[in-house]
Formats: sequence, C-alpha cells, structure tokens
Amino acid sequence: MKKLLALLLLLALPARPSAAPQPNPQPRALVLTHVTVIDATGAPARPDSTVVITGGRITALGRTGEVRTPEGAQVVDAKGKFLIPGLWDMHVHWYNPDFLPLFIANGVTGVRVMWGGSLHHQWRQEIERGELLGPRMLIGSPIVDGPVPIWPGSIMVGDAAEGRQLVSRVKQEGADFIKVYNRIPREAYFAIADEAKKLGIPFAGHVPDAVSATEASDAGQKSIEHLTGILEACSTREEEVRRTREEVWSHLPQGQRIPSRALLRPLNRTILETFSAEKASALFARLARNHTWQCPTLTVLRNMASLDDPKLHDDPRLAYMPSDVRTSWNPATDFRLKDRTPEDYERARTAFRKQLELVGLMRRAGVEFLAGTDVINPYCFPGFSLHDELGLLVQAGLSPLEALQAATLNPARFMGREKELGTVEKGKLADLVLLTANPLDDIGNSRKIDAVVVDGRLYSKPEIEQMLARIKAAATADGAAPGRS
Repeated sequence: MKKLLALLLLLALPARPSAAPQPNPQPRALVLTHVTVIDATGAPARPDSTVVITGGRITALGRTGEVRTPEGAQVVDAKGKFLIPGLWDMHVHWYNPDFLPLFIANGVTGVRVMWGGSLHHQWRQEIERGELLGPRMLIGSPIVDGPVPIWPGSIMVGDAAEGRQLVSRVKQEGADFIKVYNRIPREAYFAIADEAKKLGIPFAGHVPDAVSATEASDAGQKSIEHLTGILEACSTREEEVRRTREEVWSHLPQGQRIPSRALLRPLNRTILETFSAEKASALFARLARNHTWQCPTLTVLRNMASLDDPKLHDDPRLAYMPSDVRTSWNPATDFRLKDRTPEDYERARTAFRKQLELVGLMRRAGVEFLAGTDVINPYCFPGFSLHDELGLLVQAGLSPLEALQAATLNPARFMGREKELGTVEKGKLADLVLLTANPLDDIGNSRKIDAVVVDGRLYSKPEIEQMLARIKAAATADGAAPGRS
C-alpha cells in the first residue's frame, strides 16, 4: 500500500518532458467485409456487412457487395466474426504508461480517469500524437475530500468558500470533471455543486458521508461510483445511521485515516437489516428522473469481499502486473483491510449480493449505467477486468446488450459525445473490436477478441499477442517500455 500511495502522490508532480511530436502516418483505408455488425444502438445485428474506415472514421457501412472498396485499402475478410464499438472503462486509476496497451489489447479504447493529474494530460497528448499507445481519456481532478482526507495528496476543502475556489482552480487546470469524495463537509459539497453548475464543469464520484444519495442526485452529481450511499439511503434508519457514522469519524485518533472496523460493523449490519423496498423504489425513481448515472464497479466490490479466497491470488492475469501493484494488493498492508476478520469477509459478501440485487432493481426502474472497474484496486486488471464487469452486470439483471451499452453507447451519452463515439455507424470515430463469437448470445464472448481498431488503425490478433507478451516481460523485469510506438 505504501507503494500505491507513492504512485498516487506522483499526481502532484509536473509531467515529464515530452518528446518532439512524431505522429504516426495516416493509415490507408481499412475495409472489414462479411462481418456481423452489432452497432450497440439496440438495432438487430446486421450480418454480412462491410465497414469502410478512412481517416480514422467510419465512412461507409452496408451490405457486402453493395459498398465500394477504396483503391489500395487494407481488406480484412471478417466472415463469421462480430464487430462492436470500442469499449470504455468508466472508472480507472492508473499511473504507469508502459502498461497502457493492456487496455487496447482487451478492446478498451477509452477510460475515465478518476484521479487525474498532469501526467494523464501529458499521456493524452502523446496518445493523440501517436507517440504512446493507449486509450482515449476523460480526466478528472485529483480527489476532492474534507480537511482530514482519506488519501494523501487529495485536495482538501473545509467550507463553502474553499469549495467554490476549488471548482475554479480545477477547471483552469484542465480537468474534465471534479471528483468528489467521502469526507467533504456538507456546506462545501453544495457549494461545489452550485459553482460547478455556474462554471459548466460536471462533478462525479462518491456520495459524501454528510450528504444523502437523494440530495446528491438533486444537486446534480453526474455519476455515483461504487453505489456509495445507495444501501444507506434504502434504510428505514438512514438519518440515524448517518449521524452515528459522523460521530464515529469525528473521534478518529490522530494519524488514523479510517475508523476501526469494530466501530463500523454495527452500522453496516443495521443498513442491511433495515432495507426498505419502498425507500429503494422512491430513490431509484429519483435517480432515473434526475439522470444520475450509476457506475457500480461491481468488480472491485466483489474483489474486496473475496480477498480471503485463495483462487483470487492465483489469477493468471497477475503475470501482466508490475511488482509494485502486485505488492499493494496484499490485504495485510492495506490500511482499509488489515483488520478484517473472516466474519467481516462473509458480511461483505452478503452486502455484495445485496448490491447485485440493487443493480437489477435500478435497471428495472430506468436508472442509467456505466461500466467501470476501479482499476488499480486489488485484482482489478487494466483492460481484462472490464470484461469481468460486463459479466457481473448481466449477473445483476442487465441483458447482454444493456451491459455492452454500459461500456459503449452509455459512456458516449454521458460525455456528450454521442455524435462521434459509442456505436458502429457512419461518421463515427473508428474505435472498434472484432470478436470471434456473438456477445449478445453470451456476454463472456466479449473476451474473444480477434482484432482491435483504434482511431482507424487495425491491431490484429498476432499484434495483440505480441503486445501482451511484451507487457508480461515488462512486468517480470519491471523495466521495459511496451507502450512506446
């Protein structure tokens, strides 16, 4: 965990100097023929289609034999394969550029960075210039927390005036949105909400302890991460729980970042035991009406409830992780986890099952979802785990199409970029994934990647395998730089 915190503190440092721009030459036209197009709009799949890509965009799409192939184009016979939009992981923390190709290799062509810094803005520029292989990025501010923040390096706000100043500051620094966190005081939170609306910058993140999920939705919080505040808001004793929690937090010993688990156990038990279907129904209707997006990050919720499961520690994807990340995933060194008992893990699994149920209830109420994983937290792997998240969304009650849309169409709508991203349609940016099996039959087929198209450039299966091999070697040596192109 110390190494993880050191990575987070890098965000406060200036970006490293950039190399002189050396953009990749514009690729020739790319044509995919005889492919089944799953455009993610909700329309039926279109078999035997041809997709023409020129200048990084889809310039033609129609029945094979009825679409002209540009002279000199790279033609790929995709018979028996399925084309979907590039995927987005909408909750990511990552600080090592050499491992960014893991996203691309897994068909994740875009990410929302939930603790942004100057290095992420530097990466975005390098990716756009073709100097670094990685996904498109929506970049948040550093975490905004209260006067005694949970994470070192957070921006601290203590009152309404500081909250308003914070909004202006992070907008000037180029953040795409403000990331709010647990310990923001109530008056500071509502000042941030008001000032963000005035200055035209979204805010998203956790529901602070001092605010209810209903209030956060009404205040205009654009997305709620990890279902924070949702179970509590469905409790018949919501106000009592919040008051008690605040009392516990207000008496933290100096130097301690979170309360001891012994103090939180009764609260967590009360929240589960006092669930109200009526309160849940009213809340979910409010979230749907306010268009408050949910990014439940079921992957991290499941993982954090299962860290006592030996199978998790044998995950073969660990071979692609740098050593400092692997070390940080040891619960014994994580300040959030080191005092957990077997009973705590069992209770966490009970809570996770309830959270899966809530996602299904919210889906039926019309709440909008984003697929996100919380990459860099334990066993949340860049790229790989987005497919875990899609499977968990289906397990929670979404259809395979709805889960796919949570990683394609919905992120585009969330970002206001629906005209250029999120679906396979003429005029859209050519970020695409070619699969060997239909994800609408089984969402697990999203893992069966044959090729990835990034900004019009095709990465074939052999190239993807080479990419993964280089990253595995870099993880072993902790020294190579597979992200450079």
